[in-house]
Amino acid sequence: MKKDTILTGIRVNGELTLGNFLGALLPMVRLANKHSSDHNINIFVPDLHTIIASVDGDLQKNLVKTIKYYLAAGLELGENVHFYRQSYVPAHSELTWILDCFAHMGEMRRMIQYKEKSDGDKDTANVGVFNYPVLMAADILLYSAKFIPVGEDQFQHLELTRDLAMRFNRKFDTEIFTVPAPTHEQVKFMNLSDGLRIRDLVNPEKKMSKSSPNEKAKILLSDDPEVAAKKIMSATTDSLGRVQFDMFNQPGVSNLLQILALLRDEPLESVVNAYAGETQYGDLKAAVATEVKLFLSDFQARVAEISDAKVSTLLTTGETYANEVAGAKLLEVQKAVGLR
Repeated sequence: MKKDTILTGIRVNGELTLGNFLGALLPMVRLANKHSSDHNINIFVPDLHTIIASVDGDLQKNLVKTIKYYLAAGLELGENVHFYRQSYVPAHSELTWILDCFAHMGEMRRMIQYKEKSDGDKDTANVGVFNYPVLMAADILLYSAKFIPVGEDQFQHLELTRDLAMRFNRKFDTEIFTVPAPTHEQVKFMNLSDGLRIRDLVNPEKKMSKSSPNEKAKILLSDDPEVAAKKIMSATTDSLGRVQFDMFNQPGVSNLLQILALLRDEPLESVVNAYAGETQYGDLKAAVATEVKLFLSDFQARVAEISDAKVSTLLTTGETYANEVAGAKLLEVQKAVGLR
């Protein structure tokens, strides 16, 4: 029986943060380990997406490191787990062009991410910022992916992918494209009823971002453990004087509770109850700082044990698989539109 495909990728423009790890990478690893026996797990490096934001000399180094992070996070390798680089599978680029001819300017202009990333200056924003949702659709449709674990900010792009797939299928009275599951099914499958966002340590109203210019606002996976612990101790809290989980009124304290629960792999409720009645934040900060220090020390040691050669072998094997699958799907599409 044909296996469903779960597809995911994390852009490699810069060092990943603790927020990226806890909110995206670790949940994906756990999802993959749970389903790899009966699903294809496609983990791709979206290097074409990455150059939309920046073009620098660190791309290759960062992509190798990111794959090591998946392995160090406990990803179980097997015949159904595939790593590949987007740019090493030419079908991604060609299908993007074909899908461009089925996408409407109006729906593309309505993409929230385009409005935000163009920052109000649409005349100087690069075309990739406008067009990348179609590339994302190609990434998904080439592999008949049903489930695509993404954050809430990408839900609109998933819906665009569904629209393009159905539009193409109707046009040619075919079922060439597998239509991904709708958003509510995606959320249910991922078992994430709420989007998990680790907050900025200086301004907890915002999510932790690797692009933040303030080093104290974020914890990078490459940070010295002692330095990271100090960042936790200086994290912004509030003057209310009570430890409770209330992301609206006490985002700083709530963020620390969330980090502690995730690093200890304990239910959030249990951690919150353990600090119920506390009127000072020092003990909570100290506990989180200790857990962060232990996590980074252990995680960085595991990363160091993974060789570049192992990553290269995984990519070579994965790209052979990806080119075979994507090439076959692209040929179906080419025949449908008359290119072959």
